[in-house]
Amino acid sequence: MKAHLAIGLLAAHTLVFSQMPTQTLDLASARDIDLDGLRGLGPATTRLILQERERQPFKDWQDLMRRTPGIGPKKAAQLSEQGLRVQGQPYPTTTPR
Repeated sequence: MKAHLAIGLLAAHTLVFSQMPTQTLDLASARDIDLDGLRGLGPATTRLILQERERQPFKDWQDLMRRTPGIGPKKAAQLSEQGLRVQGQPYPTTTPR
């Protein structure tokens, strides 16, 4: 009986948190600790992003992907889903015409 209650509470907790909006993180002001907290970014990529941003701010997602090896469309979409924004914009899920 207790196991069923625990499973029910866990399922309710997961449902509530999966429906919560993701907080956004703009790349222009993100710190290394913020970027390292994103799934799919490690310290080396974070360092490269910050170095490139210092050299020149990222114009858009295409600019980020062009200047950061290892970040392609799939990774960009994953980071955007976690709340990362470039110039306030999420990664476009559809290709503009």
